[in-house]
Amino acid sequence: MSALAEVLQRRGLIVTGSDRCQRQALERLTEIGLRIAMGERPSLIAGCAAVIRTAAAKDDNPEVIETRRLNLPLLERAEAWGALMLEYESAVCIAGTHGKTTTTGMLAHITIGAGLDPTIMLGGHLPLLGAGHRVGRGNTIILESCEYCNSFHHFSPNVAVLLNIEPDHMDFFTGLEDILKSFRTFAGSVGNGGFLIGNGDDENVRSVLEGFSSVIWFGTEDSADITLEDVKIIDGCWQFRVVSKGSYYAEVFLKVPGRHNALNALAAAAVGYALGLPGKEVGEGISCFTGVSRRMEYVGQINGADIYDDYAHHPTEIKAALETVRSMGKKRVICAFQPHTYTRTKTFFNDFVDILSVCDKLYLSEIYAARELNPGDISSDMLAEKIPGAQSFNDFDALADAIRREAGAGDIILTAGAGDINKVAQMLSETYRS
Repeated sequence: MSALAEVLQRRGLIVTGSDRCQRQALERLTEIGLRIAMGERPSLIAGCAAVIRTAAAKDDNPEVIETRRLNLPLLERAEAWGALMLEYESAVCIAGTHGKTTTTGMLAHITIGAGLDPTIMLGGHLPLLGAGHRVGRGNTIILESCEYCNSFHHFSPNVAVLLNIEPDHMDFFTGLEDILKSFRTFAGSVGNGGFLIGNGDDENVRSVLEGFSSVIWFGTEDSADITLEDVKIIDGCWQFRVVSKGSYYAEVFLKVPGRHNALNALAAAAVGYALGLPGKEVGEGISCFTGVSRRMEYVGQINGADIYDDYAHHPTEIKAALETVRSMGKKRVICAFQPHTYTRTKTFFNDFVDILSVCDKLYLSEIYAARELNPGDISSDMLAEKIPGAQSFNDFDALADAIRREAGAGDIILTAGAGDINKVAQMLSETYRS
């Protein structure tokens, strides 16, 4: 919402807003001239031309009620971004179950380095930006695009990326076919002259894009339009040449580990190719990318063990994260996992049991509820009962103490989850100061 407010203000509109508590992002908005109120203020609505709300502002919100009383246009955040996209010459949307934030971050490095002065919105803190967004003055906008509640149906891209598709958000979707239908609708939003960029290694992406024209396929198979060759893996990080339709395009030296990040890099390279950018600038941009906050982020050490934190919360993401830390050649993998939402934990219960069982030591925190209420029929204790040697904790202090007692030199500690499990990584790090 703060990025959206800044974009609108940069375009000459008078923007006001409110929030329930003071946040760092609000200081930035105040500095550039926005009037921000604390708490819900229906009086702010008078005189507005339109109101944009976050999904967190429900129909019983006093400002929403006042907007409707005054019969003013009321837009969801995604609707507003979709309308703004129409103003840009190049609108790039990054969609998929996994890898959206990382790929968007790579594209930030590419497009800024190429001098496009882009506007960017991603779901994490990118060191290059010092934030999770950037308001540029160029004709390119790049947005991380989520399928939850079909929000990306409001977007109007001329370049749309489908990284991968798996069952997720089962509190909204009815099943895989419902998810595939949603992605097909998103793919259909790309107009004439635009490009669809799809992961040819992913069966569901291939199914969704069947029958579409102007598809650029990326992947590890030789048949892909954008693929790789001469692969070397050093400390888990991939180095390779990007090949575009059989011809050399770029050289990539990844600073983030894992096969999944090599695929993210290929997706970013495919976007650069679609935008007509020189391969040298694309390769340099990806190679400068050092990661996004909470995406295999190095936090520090304790007892000679390295600590990494990752946003992984879906079984496939957990598997990739564990494979990545295992590839770093450490003695043992100690994992602290925070399940994210009751629905996801219940839907993928058996998958979580299978995947987390590979950890040398596993510690579980309570389920992070996020938007949900506790149904009373699923818990971290239930997971711990099915995974040999796993322990479940009710608070972070006890969990962190258990890891302190266990960890030793040569181990690697991974805190994983989309909630606030990163606090445990900070508590463990010997460089952390409360």
